[in-house]
Amino acid sequence: MSTKESYLAGLKKAIPVAIAYLAVSFTFGLAARRSDFPMWFASLISATNLTSAGQFTGIELLRLGAGYLELSLAVFVINLRYALMSFSLSQQVAIPIDRGTRFAMSLFLTDEVFALASEKGSALTPAYYFGLSTLPYLGWQLGTLVGYLLGGVFPHSVVAAAGIAIYCMYIAIFLPPMKKHKGIALAVLAGAAISCAMYYIPYLNLVPLGFRVIIAAVAATVLAASLFPRTEEANDEKRHQEERE
Repeated sequence: MSTKESYLAGLKKAIPVAIAYLAVSFTFGLAARRSDFPMWFASLISATNLTSAGQFTGIELLRLGAGYLELSLAVFVINLRYALMSFSLSQQVAIPIDRGTRFAMSLFLTDEVFALASEKGSALTPAYYFGLSTLPYLGWQLGTLVGYLLGGVFPHSVVAAAGIAIYCMYIAIFLPPMKKHKGIALAVLAGAAISCAMYYIPYLNLVPLGFRVIIAAVAATVLAASLFPRTEEANDEKRHQEERE
């Protein structure tokens, strides 16, 4: 398969992801408008930090007046999974690629793009990867702009409801894996409990909001990983199940 054919194959494969990204980034645009951030700022965030959880958390922390250190650490912890995804993909690409190409690939990496790219295994090429990431990236930028612009047309009550839509999206993301794995369920529930404790308990609620997010996320992850470790046998079983499916 030529480079052009490989790129077009990836482009076609990612159409459903691009459509889904329009809806999610539309909500982000509304949330940015609700927080009174300028449109160029919302677009810049979507263009350089392509991650729904990181973006929503970031603008919420900025809206509440969090410091840059809190903001940086919170977004770093939330987006740390992309480093692991990058390591995984780097082991799959069979052909050598230069550093500039690797950097560009890392910029466009998302959970869905990673999932689609992983399906190719050792047959993954930069051309196919960039085909996968092109439409989702453009869809994310378009959704952000449309959401922000329509935020000025919708009534204030509708724009304010964007904050609720964000939490609904998180619930929709968490529930399916929570049903399948006790460790994930524990991590989500523990994170929520720690976050509530740090909000309501005296003295603990003096901890800045950004650091509360970091503490809750790290503590819940460590607890779940300690009580429900993934063994090599479990990983092999999961791979066999995916192959059967």
